[in-house]
Amino acid sequence: MEIWLDTAKIEEIQEAISWGVITGVTTNPSLMMRAGTTDLKTNTRRIAELVGGPVSAEVISDDAQGMIAEAKDIVTWSSHVVIKIPITVEGLKAIKVVSEWPARVNATLVFSANQALLAAHAGATYVSPFVGRLDDAGHDGMEVVREIAAIFEMHDITTKIIAASMRHPRHVIEAALAGAHVATVPYKVLQSMIYHPLTDVGIQRFKADWEQALSSKR
Repeated sequence: MEIWLDTAKIEEIQEAISWGVITGVTTNPSLMMRAGTTDLKTNTRRIAELVGGPVSAEVISDDAQGMIAEAKDIVTWSSHVVIKIPITVEGLKAIKVVSEWPARVNATLVFSANQALLAAHAGATYVSPFVGRLDDAGHDGMEVVREIAAIFEMHDITTKIIAASMRHPRHVIEAALAGAHVATVPYKVLQSMIYHPLTDVGIQRFKADWEQALSSKR
């Protein structure tokens, strides 16, 4: 399972890239706003240059015609760009058109296996079930990922699953076990995946033992 970073902040992306663990980035208008930019084109291009892998950029129109028009522009920004389109009736219309250009499409705001199946049939390259938001609403978000993975495998559907709205490190492990192809995670969750208190204890113990061994030879 690939790990992508769910952010639009350049400094977070640069740091995560230096760890050698991420292969893509997902953004949306809210993340762009939090990154302090309204220049979506420039920021997306910069991210694509840094990552050298899939970078999802989202349309904001409500109607298919508007989504398609935005996608025509977005797809010129970089060869790494993936067009994020919400799973609505108008979104399905746009996904069908955009995926035939060809261009890669990430069907976003997926909250059910039904939505994922329809997006896949419309031509989506990826579907993004929002695990954390489902959990927040009292549902089992990871069960939706499991259902999608089982359906796609059973029927040889090649659309990939991006487990999104990851709230904590355990979500990432559960997504991998559920069959997701990608987990896209906020920077804080990525940081949390690294640390374990026993690792810190082990490092300190090794250092202490080595210092003791050196001092005994003096």
